[in-house]
Amino acid sequence: MATIFTRIVNGEIPANKVYEDAYTLAFLDIFPASRGHVLVICKNESANLLELNDADVVATARTSQRVARALMTALQPDGINVVQSNGSAAGQTVFHYHVHLIPRWHNDGFVTFWQPGQLAADEAQKLVALIRDHIPE
Repeated sequence: MATIFTRIVNGEIPANKVYEDAYTLAFLDIFPASRGHVLVICKNESANLLELNDADVVATARTSQRVARALMTALQPDGINVVQSNGSAAGQTVFHYHVHLIPRWHNDGFVTFWQPGQLAADEAQKLVALIRDHIPE
């Protein structure tokens, strides 16, 4: 079954498009976190970053950068959150790879995504070793 984003790509559902090329589409989020909140999607349907092919990773990153620059110029926010969630535990609700570009202004009331913690040096070294062992060549 096609995701809502695939249906947008196919023209079955309207969207407020801000940019489109052969591989990606950027449009306004219908439930925006802030003024100018844009979603950037790859046109190929992949559930998340882990399933994306290399060409779509590059294309989506390129479009995200292009649209983020436009948002900075057009809206002049103080910053932009670039958010990409993988899996329901991370807050993903549409299982089609997408990036949120969320313009931010000082004192806009938007909460941060996490509370900073502490990492012990010995735990850091264990994590580094564990992660490195699982990075493919």
